[in-house]
Amino acid sequence: MFWFQRGLCFLPFCLVVLSSSTFIFSYVIAVLRHDIDVVFPFISDAANNPPESCFFGLMTFISACTGIPTIYAMYKYMARLGGGTGVVNTCCNRAALGLGLLSCFGMCVVATFQESAVKDVHLVGALLFFVCGSLYISMETYMSYCLFPYGSSLLVCRIRLLISVISVVVFLPSVICKFFEKDPLLAKASAGCEWIVAFSFVSFFLTYIHDFKKFTLQIKIARGSGN
Repeated sequence: MFWFQRGLCFLPFCLVVLSSSTFIFSYVIAVLRHDIDVVFPFISDAANNPPESCFFGLMTFISACTGIPTIYAMYKYMARLGGGTGVVNTCCNRAALGLGLLSCFGMCVVATFQESAVKDVHLVGALLFFVCGSLYISMETYMSYCLFPYGSSLLVCRIRLLISVISVVVFLPSVICKFFEKDPLLAKASAGCEWIVAFSFVSFFLTYIHDFKKFTLQIKIARGSGN
């Protein structure tokens, strides 16, 4: 059996591959078509013109659809381990699930409403994605430490903590510099921070592979009493 066939680790693996491909290939296509600058364009700038905008929209939506079962599977994993050990707060786990799903919804908004067409809605979707995403990975990191040594290894917990700190710390200057887009230097700084936050999310889900090898989910259909 190959490693990606163990448990549910194919879910975070597919999410990481799809998300990375979305950012990288959209950027490459846009650069080759001379639609953006090579050095630190905003992620959304690499998806303003077809055909890269079409690719970005489709792949972002697929990534969001892949993220939903991944986030739900981690929620069930935490609930099962937390229920057995009593060290994970149920409300905290549910809040993390909600934030993760909101982040996926933000991705769908970003994919559907391009910045060049409906800027305000696009920015709301991007803010929803980044804010809820940062809070989600921070809460998952906290619960990983709560579950140690029953869940993830200490090394994985520390990697998640590092990624969470980077995403939160870098997100703040990204938003602040966004208000000064007329300044070329601050605009590049904001774009660079945006790329770092986006790939910190990708890296965080890469750590899920370690946990997802350990379990599977089963769907049970309850039979009704009627004929």
